[in-house]
Amino acid sequence: MTDGAPGTDGATYAWAPAEPKPRKNRSGLWIGIPAGATAVALIAASLVLIAPGASVAGVQIGGLTAGAAAQAIESRLAQTSVTVESPAGEVVVTGADLGATVDAAALADKAFADNPMWKPASWFPEGTGVTVQIDEAEAAAVLRDKAPGAYRAPVDATVAYDAGSQAYVTTPAEAGEGIDVATVAAALQSAFDAGTASTTVEATLVPVDAPVSTDEAAAAVGTLNGILDSAGFYIGDERTVTVDRATAASWLTVTPDGKGAFAISADEAAIQNVVGGLTAAVDRGAVNADVIVDTGGEVIHTITEGQTGRTLGDTAGIAAAFATQLAEGNGRYALTVAETPFETTKTERRIDVNLSTQTTTLWQNGQVYRTYTISSGAGDHATHTGEFRIGWKTAMQDMGCVPGYDYCTKDVPWVAYFNGDEGFHGTYWHNNFGTPMSHGCINMTIAQAKELYDWAYRGTEVSVHY
Repeated sequence: MTDGAPGTDGATYAWAPAEPKPRKNRSGLWIGIPAGATAVALIAASLVLIAPGASVAGVQIGGLTAGAAAQAIESRLAQTSVTVESPAGEVVVTGADLGATVDAAALADKAFADNPMWKPASWFPEGTGVTVQIDEAEAAAVLRDKAPGAYRAPVDATVAYDAGSQAYVTTPAEAGEGIDVATVAAALQSAFDAGTASTTVEATLVPVDAPVSTDEAAAAVGTLNGILDSAGFYIGDERTVTVDRATAASWLTVTPDGKGAFAISADEAAIQNVVGGLTAAVDRGAVNADVIVDTGGEVIHTITEGQTGRTLGDTAGIAAAFATQLAEGNGRYALTVAETPFETTKTERRIDVNLSTQTTTLWQNGQVYRTYTISSGAGDHATHTGEFRIGWKTAMQDMGCVPGYDYCTKDVPWVAYFNGDEGFHGTYWHNNFGTPMSHGCINMTIAQAKELYDWAYRGTEVSVHY
């Protein structure tokens, strides 16, 4: 007893220290934590890593995440080099120099999807091939810069206005020469597929097409000459104000972009100089029509064509709008005008031949215009009755004078046929008008025949009766 205390009986008692409580054994817990954590970590890793032994075009990506695998693929491609032996010497280019690309992200994602680490059956799969894409323009530029002796520059096709022919013409493109990009690309593909860091290839020189081809320039010339062919200010289908080819060409500027396209622009200020005179060229008064008609009202002859009047409105903005239109390849500018209609005067004409009275009467608008005493066909040659129209007319001809006719009359004047070989004509061989005398025609004095010839147009109705 080490400590004492008086007891109830006066004795002093000493107490032994209390035994400590037994401690919990945690050794198993401490030993188990590292092993468990490692197992969890391994399980977690297996869920995001690609299976061991997986490869893409010789690039080992097993045990990598898809993102890391994509970077590895891209890095290998960029660093793969090709030694190019050409007639102009030897150059070395890398995948990066050639603008080589693959869809590394998609390849890595597919590799993980097909061969995840958590799936032991997918470990050590066969390698995956891939198609390398080359930026041909970038590759050609690199090869040209690294081996200038192997390069002869092509010459672009050009477009220019030729004042002599008043048309746009093309100067054809000329091909250049350079290292064959396709051969270099194939060598890079082969090295990448094999998983080798470098390779050597012998490349020939091949033609290098001009960026601006002859066909592309010809297409631009077609558009430009189409503008020159049609350039002008239109009212409907009428080219009311024509813009001559040289003037239209002076408005235009043609700018090649070096890739085959030709931009067209137009000088708005120059166009405005023509726009300023449009009102004087377009505005006009109406012109009334004057026509000859038959009894049914059908026009048989137009003496004066009718023409609508028109007035051009505000011309502000026309130059700018036309400049935009020309840049789009359209040389036809449609004007807006206010129109005034014209009136039409109709004159009805017809001819009446009365064989009983031996008279011919010209009727105009229902009134007698002229009446002539005539000689019609006699005996077996009596003039045929019926409804006819004036057909062929001639100022002079011989009548008969050919086999089959029993007469020959030279230089018969002012002939207007209405029924086959029957017609009106002047007569100089007799003056016995009022009596049938002819072989079927209507004989008239020369002056009367001339008046009828001028008055009766083709299509004029002729009524012959008794």
